[in-house]
Amino acid sequence: MSVTETIAKAAAPPPARQPIAGPSAWVGADMKRREAEWSYRLSAAESAEIETAVRQVRARGLDLAEIRREDFPLPTLGAVLDRLRGEVLDGRGFVLLRGLPVEDRPIEESATAYWGVGTYFGSARSQNGKGHLLGHVYDLGQGLSETNPLLRSYATAEAQRFHIDRADLVALLCLRRAKSGGLSAIVSSMTLHNVMAARRPDLLERLYQPFPTDRRGEVPEGKGPYYEAPVFNPHAGRVSVLYSRLHIGSAQRFAEARRLTQEDIEALDMFGQLANDPELRLDMDFMPGDVQILHNHTILHARSAYEDWAEIERKRHLLRLWLCPPDARPLPPVFAEVYGRITVGDRGGIICPGTRLHAPLAPE
Repeated sequence: MSVTETIAKAAAPPPARQPIAGPSAWVGADMKRREAEWSYRLSAAESAEIETAVRQVRARGLDLAEIRREDFPLPTLGAVLDRLRGEVLDGRGFVLLRGLPVEDRPIEESATAYWGVGTYFGSARSQNGKGHLLGHVYDLGQGLSETNPLLRSYATAEAQRFHIDRADLVALLCLRRAKSGGLSAIVSSMTLHNVMAARRPDLLERLYQPFPTDRRGEVPEGKGPYYEAPVFNPHAGRVSVLYSRLHIGSAQRFAEARRLTQEDIEALDMFGQLANDPELRLDMDFMPGDVQILHNHTILHARSAYEDWAEIERKRHLLRLWLCPPDARPLPPVFAEVYGRITVGDRGGIICPGTRLHAPLAPE
């Protein structure tokens, strides 16, 4: 190859990214009309199976964090949950399970039922540096994560921008609703990819390049306070997403982090604007007993701000699980920066020096 040809090849734009095909690339307006396909209501018999399993594990005196799938037998519902896990991992990327009994019962029983159902989707991972295997989405009244880089937004009543969580799957159980607001929104990151490929392939290409991303004070041993990773990560024939605009933006507080360019900001802005497009996103208004399960590799999620009740016993309260399925997809090496390791069935979550794994039954 001549020098001229070499220079021309180096200056040529990268090949256009191909659209991502399959059920994970969906449009919210279409999904809104197809609710029966992505929601599943527990029958009386299935609820009775859960209640029997709850009584059995509680009679054995098992701590919540000790409960495994084999400890929580669901003779008929188990096969349904296995099918739903397949739809989350290899299909549209989400499901809404309805009718888990939670009202007028002790949180210990609701949490046990929720944890037991969760074992059919994967093993629980630590959700913060404190080692919480059971998370509480609850306003602790400590300020705003937008202005405090050490505060996680799930502990506030503020709006959450679209993001992923640091595990293969994330599940939410609604115990109590807010006085107003707190709407859940999800969007297919695969669809966002395809829209950008059609409209601005140059900006999409930028999202395949690394961005400095803040660990927000939860730093694993031997790691720095931020890491670098692309938003879109191709591997083994699939594309998986790592994204939080809040964490990318707050990494700029570190002088040694690469400064975001105008093109970076334009690409991130377009990505965020598309995620908020009412035509593309799907909104859900949780009712008590609803369990939402999402595939972080193909789905972004967000939440609107909310006004809470003044009475503590009425405050909005969701339980959260980060789950690692035994049959998850392979991930590229960069995910080890976020997941600790990339071993299928043993990855994800946040482990820092001094982290003690436990499943608290109250917000802390």
